[in-house]
Amino acid sequence: MSAVLLLPLVAVPSAHATADVQGKAKFTVTTTATSVAARSDRRPVAGGVYDRKVGKTFISWAGQYEDSYVQTYDHRKSTWSAPNRVADGDKDAHNYPTMVQAEDGHLLIFRGMHNVELRMSRSPQANSADGVWEETLISKNAATYPMPFVTRDGTIYVFYRETTRDLDHVTPTDTRPMLYVVSKDNGKTWKTSTELTGDRFAIGSTSRADNMNEIYIGQLRQEDNGRVRIVYTLAGGGTEGHLHDRYHRNIYYTWFDPKNRHFYSASGKDLGTQIDDADQETHLKVAETPLTVPNGVKSPDYIQQVGATLGKPFLLWFMGDPDKGPLRNYLSTWNGRGWETKEVARGLRTREIEPVDLFTWRVYATEDGKPNVNTYLVRFGRFWSPEAVIPTAKPVQRVEVVENFRDPARAIFSGASSNRDVSIADGDISVAGLSRR
Repeated sequence: MSAVLLLPLVAVPSAHATADVQGKAKFTVTTTATSVAARSDRRPVAGGVYDRKVGKTFISWAGQYEDSYVQTYDHRKSTWSAPNRVADGDKDAHNYPTMVQAEDGHLLIFRGMHNVELRMSRSPQANSADGVWEETLISKNAATYPMPFVTRDGTIYVFYRETTRDLDHVTPTDTRPMLYVVSKDNGKTWKTSTELTGDRFAIGSTSRADNMNEIYIGQLRQEDNGRVRIVYTLAGGGTEGHLHDRYHRNIYYTWFDPKNRHFYSASGKDLGTQIDDADQETHLKVAETPLTVPNGVKSPDYIQQVGATLGKPFLLWFMGDPDKGPLRNYLSTWNGRGWETKEVARGLRTREIEPVDLFTWRVYATEDGKPNVNTYLVRFGRFWSPEAVIPTAKPVQRVEVVENFRDPARAIFSGASSNRDVSIADGDISVAGLSRR
C-alpha cells in the first residue's frame, strides 16, 4: 500500500493541441446521433464490439428515460445506421446498456435494473443489431452496474453489485457486495457465483467498523491471456452510522482468473474464490484515503481505470480537493514489491484507457462543463504526458473503447445531458478514431 504522494503537476493541453510524440496521431470524430443521450451512470466497460466476420462495429448507449439503443457502422460502406431502440431503461440512470458478442455471433445487452434484477436483451440475428431484440430475465437478485465479458472458450461472465437489503429487508443499506453470473451456452442458461463456488459473494464485507461495506468497481479489463484486472473503491455510511454512499474510501486492486474463479493480489497471492475484508485490507489495498467528502466530491470517484505494462498493473483514479480546487488525478503503479502513487494532473475526469503499444497507454479524459476529450499517454505505467485534444461540439460524460476496435470507430463518446433527470436527453453520441494517413 502507498500513501498519496504529491508531485509537480502536468498541465492540461490547450484546445488546439493535436500532435503526439507517438507519430503525431490525429483523431476524427463522427456524431452518430444528435441530442439523444440521457445522463448515465455507465462504467467504462462493454460499450461496443467490432465484428470481423461482417466488417461492422456495433455500439450501445443510453437514450431518453435510459432506454437502450444500438447503432451499426458498416466499414465497407462507411455508413452508420439509425438508432435502434432495444429495451426499456425504466427511467433510472443506473439502468444503462452494456454489450458483448456471444460465441454464436448474437449480440447481448445487459442491464442491471437498479437494485431489482438483471436483464439481458439478445439480437434476433447473429452478427446483426437489426430487428426486435428478445428480452430475458436472468435473475431477481437486486442487481446494479453489470460488467460483462466473454472468455476465449465462449463463457459469458457478468459481474454486478447486489443491494442485499432489497432481498432480505434486514441487512444494512450500506452492505452491497459484488457477485457474478456465468453462462456456457451463449446466454441461454445462467448460474450465480454462489451456486458455482458456495460463497455468499465474490467481493465484499459485512462488518467493517466504518460501515464501508459497499463495493464500487470502477473498471474491469479482460486481457488476451484471459486474466481480468479489477480496480475498486468502498462506499458506505462511515462511523456516523449506516447510510448508502455517504462516503467513499481507499483504492483496491485484484485480478480474477475465469478458469478457476480465483482472485489474486498484484504480488500473486491466491485469495481463493471470495475476497473478504481481511483479504482486501491485507493484500489488495493500493492507496488509503480519508473518510471525507472533499469539496463535496465523493472521493475516490466511482470511476477508475486499470491497465498493465509488461505484466505490472497501474491504476488511474481521482478525488475532490479539500481546498476547493480542481479535481486531483492520481496514478498508482505496482513496482513488483508495492504500490507507488503520485499526483499527475488536476481538473480531469479520466474516462477510459487503451493500449497503444507494449509500453504505452492512451488516457481519455474530460474537464467538467467543457467540450472536447483530452488524451494523455502513460508510459511504462509511470510517466504521464499530454497527447492531443479530440474536439466535440458538446461536453462528454462517458467514454468506452470498442472491443477489438477498428478505426474510425475506436471509442464511443456519450454526450453530457443538460439535466440529471433522464427524461431530458440532449447529449450527442459520437465515435472517435485515428484518421487515415
